[in-house]
Amino acid sequence: MNSHHEQCMKAIVIEKFGGPEELMLKKMAIPEPNPGEVQIRISYAAVNPVDWKIRQGHLHPKIPHQFPIILGWDASGTISKVGQGVDQFKVGDEVFAYCRKPTIQWGTYAEYVCLEAENVAHKPTNLSFAQAAAFPLSGLTAWQSLFDVTKIKEGDSVLIQAGAGGVGSLAIQFAKIAGATVFTTGSESNHTFLKRLGADIVIDYRNDSIEEIVKNHTKNGLDIIFDTIGGEVYRNSYKLLKRGGKIVSLLEQPNKELEEKYGVESFYVFVVPNGNELEDIANLIQEGKVVPIPIHEFPLEKAAEAHESSQEGHVQGKIVLKIM
Repeated sequence: MNSHHEQCMKAIVIEKFGGPEELMLKKMAIPEPNPGEVQIRISYAAVNPVDWKIRQGHLHPKIPHQFPIILGWDASGTISKVGQGVDQFKVGDEVFAYCRKPTIQWGTYAEYVCLEAENVAHKPTNLSFAQAAAFPLSGLTAWQSLFDVTKIKEGDSVLIQAGAGGVGSLAIQFAKIAGATVFTTGSESNHTFLKRLGADIVIDYRNDSIEEIVKNHTKNGLDIIFDTIGGEVYRNSYKLLKRGGKIVSLLEQPNKELEEKYGVESFYVFVVPNGNELEDIANLIQEGKVVPIPIHEFPLEKAAEAHESSQEGHVQGKIVLKIM
């Protein structure tokens, strides 16, 4: 009996789309690493909005799914096995990773995950596993949006929507490292936190006119807007840009009509795994140039509560699940 037991792991699984009640604790087979892959024994997984969007079935048309599904794309932990041909990691290395795969099935709300070694990075030694789990998806999202897509540079003015969130709080720090002037939106209770992250101008979206503040602080509008909200907020953002400015969204496809009207460029980003960029982020953390964001911890068994909390959308920082 014992040997059989050892090949199973605890995981939170969904067998159909639906509400938080679909998240079930189950025993699943432990995945084995293919050539070029590593197996990670997971300490913490982060909860991202994409997790409950997958749970609700919203990504089903875009990415192949295979039930039963273990949710979760963020992990921190320790290398427990190394696949053939992998030489940059060894068993026992502490790592973190954005673990998205071509098919949604084997995620990180589990004791083990396997993925391509090239998408994994060494965990900064000055972060706890809980803090490290909060970085990969959010960090790479902010990095790819600002550095790869908008090519942010010194002297740019940038507006980061919802700066207190998982992505926004890292985008503020990256934009400051790039030498930009950072505008951000947040409720009043988050203003001190946003200033501490490096935001130059914090806008209370409930009471302030974003338009007036941008007018007063820039010559003829912003260089870059990073949209993490979508909808009306996104459409209203175009007019805040200077001609030749850029807007990058995590939720909305480029709007050709508004592009032409305001003479700007728009981009959509869906983050891709990238171990090299994650190592770059890890180095900035290691040097103290990027600081960890607040985390809220739930045990794996309470994944449903963690989802409810994430869906309410008022968490400062990041929700993580303690796996082991």
